[in-house]
Amino acid sequence: MSFSKIFARVVALVGGGAVALRRMRDGDPTPAWGSAPAIPVAKPQGAVPTLKMPTAQGWAPGQVPMAAPGLKVNAFARNLDHPRWIYCLPNGDVLIAESSTVPGPVKTVFGLATRATMQRAGAIVPSANRITRLRDADGDGVAEIQAPFMEGLNQPFGMALLGDTFYVGNTDGVMAFPYAKDATRIEAPGKRIATFKPGGHWTRSLLPSQDGKLLYAGVGSLTNIADDGMEAEEGRAAIHVLDLAAGTDRIFAGGLRNAVGMAWEPTTGKLWTVVNERDGLGDETPPDYLTSVTEGGFYGWPYSYWDRIVDDRVPQNEALVASSITPDFALGGHTASLGLCWMPAGTLPGFPDGMVIGQHGSWNRSKLSGYKVVFVPFENGKPSGPSRDILWGFLAPDESVSYGRPVGVTLGPDNSLLMADDVGNVIWRVTAA
Repeated sequence: MSFSKIFARVVALVGGGAVALRRMRDGDPTPAWGSAPAIPVAKPQGAVPTLKMPTAQGWAPGQVPMAAPGLKVNAFARNLDHPRWIYCLPNGDVLIAESSTVPGPVKTVFGLATRATMQRAGAIVPSANRITRLRDADGDGVAEIQAPFMEGLNQPFGMALLGDTFYVGNTDGVMAFPYAKDATRIEAPGKRIATFKPGGHWTRSLLPSQDGKLLYAGVGSLTNIADDGMEAEEGRAAIHVLDLAAGTDRIFAGGLRNAVGMAWEPTTGKLWTVVNERDGLGDETPPDYLTSVTEGGFYGWPYSYWDRIVDDRVPQNEALVASSITPDFALGGHTASLGLCWMPAGTLPGFPDGMVIGQHGSWNRSKLSGYKVVFVPFENGKPSGPSRDILWGFLAPDESVSYGRPVGVTLGPDNSLLMADDVGNVIWRVTAA
């Protein structure tokens, strides 16, 4: 047996012991959800943080996620290579960004333990660095065309088409490529229009402004709580905005540890995002969140979280803490809420206007959270009630294995809900039963 496998087993045993002790000490905290969450007092985990993650197994033949009453789910496409994000072109093609974490140098024993845990969970695999084109030409809800659209990219994630230009969010920046109408492949060289620091939280989601003049990009932090100092975090933990005509790039809002999915709320026209919060303070402390984003706003990271609760592990900046904005809606601790899209009323039966969120699932708490697709209803531009589950069943009942992990969500060309599953290597399609 290789050293890495032996070490992974040791990590699992030590992690299991830490999980058991923390469950005995802390019990099951109330989930931190909603507009006024009950967030437990922080309990810093020190040198032995909680590590618990299911082994990646994938789906058995005929097995599918469970769907809310009145809904059904089918595989729109299978046999992809770690699909993360989805983008639909005007011609009905569905593009899938296939990419994965590229681990950096390991600096600590905890870093080595985290890597072993992630590998077992299927989170660290060779990155395909590709965008694949899917098409359901006969309208049966299954893509019979599956072909490369772009290759040789650098951990691609976000995608956007504006006019005759196709934009890709690589981990090290935004690239612009010429696009011909109804193109089935892009091979022309691209032009870099923004440069970002790679590594750490590596995904770079993209969202055009509603007039098509601006392009918003999410850039996550390098570390958990600025462990390498704030200089290493310069330009990170923020949403950038690119003025496409002027060729400029500036930070739109900061203090967002890892803002991934972004969407427009149509009543107010405001930008919304989902954010992954910090680790090492407990199962529900602090919660990930869904929030509107104010230009020039600061949302706390790394100094504080939620309603200006100070993180004592971090050298403080009192002025920034005092100015920090409380998020709108808590999504539970460490749910890894990544995907986000607006879903109008009536898209799925029984669901009003609201936001759909793909929760990738936890790896750092004693009882797993996330691993589902949830819906938050909206009224008058704000969350208006408790969340509802759309899809679940991505975990075995004993939490030992995962069949899949939700990531990107979007509305498909036929107004279905599409979801990328990067462990099951599937694009799931949700419609009325």
